[in-house]
Amino acid sequence: MNMATYDFIVVGSGSAGGTLAGRLAEDSAHRVLMLEAGGGNRHLMVRVPIAWHAASEVPKFTWGYETAPEENTGNRILAQPCGHLLGGSSSINGMMYSRGNKGDYDEWAQLGLTGWSYAEVLPYFRKAEANWRGETPYHGGSGPFTVSRNPCDPLVYPAMIAAAKKLGFEELDDFHGPSQEGFGMPDFSVRRGERESSVTAFVDPVAGRKNLTVATGAQVLRILFDGKRAIGVEYRQNGRVKQAHAHEIIVSAGAFNSPRLLLLSGIGPADELSALGIEPLRDLPAVGRNLQDHPLVPAVFQAAGELSFDRMLRLDRLGISCLQWALTKSGPLTSAPLSVQAYVRTQAESDRPDTQFQVSHVSFLARPWFPGWRKGAGHQFTAAAMQLRPEGRGSVTLRSKDPAVPPVIRLGLLSTEKDRQAARDMLDFIRDFFATEPVASLVAKELLPGTGDRSKAEVDAYLRNTIQTGSHPASTCAMGTDPASSVVDAQLRVRGIEGLRIADTSVMPRIVSGNTSAPAIMIAEKAADLILGRPALPPARDLPAPLSEVSGRSKQAAHR
Repeated sequence: MNMATYDFIVVGSGSAGGTLAGRLAEDSAHRVLMLEAGGGNRHLMVRVPIAWHAASEVPKFTWGYETAPEENTGNRILAQPCGHLLGGSSSINGMMYSRGNKGDYDEWAQLGLTGWSYAEVLPYFRKAEANWRGETPYHGGSGPFTVSRNPCDPLVYPAMIAAAKKLGFEELDDFHGPSQEGFGMPDFSVRRGERESSVTAFVDPVAGRKNLTVATGAQVLRILFDGKRAIGVEYRQNGRVKQAHAHEIIVSAGAFNSPRLLLLSGIGPADELSALGIEPLRDLPAVGRNLQDHPLVPAVFQAAGELSFDRMLRLDRLGISCLQWALTKSGPLTSAPLSVQAYVRTQAESDRPDTQFQVSHVSFLARPWFPGWRKGAGHQFTAAAMQLRPEGRGSVTLRSKDPAVPPVIRLGLLSTEKDRQAARDMLDFIRDFFATEPVASLVAKELLPGTGDRSKAEVDAYLRNTIQTGSHPASTCAMGTDPASSVVDAQLRVRGIEGLRIADTSVMPRIVSGNTSAPAIMIAEKAADLILGRPALPPARDLPAPLSEVSGRSKQAAHR
């Protein structure tokens, strides 16, 4: 059996893993091994920004995970796209740059997690970032990870901002400034017309160094131990089982695969492990529990004219755009056909935005078309509202001790009355927004759920049969101070095990109020300092005073 020794082994190359491996390898004194179960990330579908949705459905780019049927979601089986290639999910996600809300991190600190308040994590967001705005109190201008401006549609965006203002919201030019609440255009992780991922930003610049080994097609089967100390990993590559040893193992395999690897290695609920024939090494009941994701309510509207991205998908126009991208890395293929985004409150009791609202001028079913060949999807607006802090909790468990068998994933969507009411309110918000001028004039009719008054039972049936998630799984190896409800401490160390940490979205005690890739990068940046014993970056001080969160409250939320 082949064996090698390193200072650090990083399991996974996703948003956190790629960032962490790159940072650890910056010092040539540290020998680093990064293990990725999937293949390379140079495929055109990965590199071209507009192709992200198609890339997320390519079998070789994902783990092919699905949820178990759950009654609250109509016993549907929901695909869970999870990156199986260099860069992990940062190579197939929608590239939206979102950090969450200041209050999310302050809540982490209030739970006793020293070092994780907003003022303490903001410097790590800034360290990672090369934002188009340059250096500001909220943004970094010289980090490895490029954050770019997304163009606004000259007709659709102004109309949507005008409607938002009628509903009492302000236009924001930065969702990561003093206030998050309002409407605007988010930033995206695109560098010179190509997708930016954890690997392109953090690994590629140090890939030539002899102290960094990147192994693809290498699925980790289990963690190796000497007593209660992690000493290495066993993995399969090219049909051969290999071992590698290290001073410290860092699991960055994501909210599904990090708990899965711990369970396969004997760390988790002892009775469940024993029932599967796995010898328990450390009884940690919280491993795989507390799964959180953002419930997503969809709606679709027929456009009143040729307003959507569908016109760009006509084969001849698409061909010209492809040529433009190939020659200059510019044009329609480099940006997202996003109409507008907002962070709003649909629940009157919320002290900060509880809903992330997005509209795209493109159909869910968009595809290339040409007259006489096949029809396009048509000119549509798709809308989605995501509940940012759901009550429902899911789980990731094993169905077998065989590492080749996928885990059992239960999301827990619509499992509490508060979450069900939030879904109803989000659908109401979508419909109210599209009924507000001048947006109302851009719409011919509502396609989903469809026009007409609906009973509460009909609305609930629609939600049960259509609700999805933002594909932002988190919290399955949560940080905490209570051994019964957490897996790692504030230094990301697995409880009761030496030489083993976790650094990815699975350590979030509560999911953040927004997309999770940027927070995963932040977690990895902070983890690098923790692992190397470096002092934490100084907390952010004297930030501009935030706008009143109450001033932008939606009129709908105020009277509900």
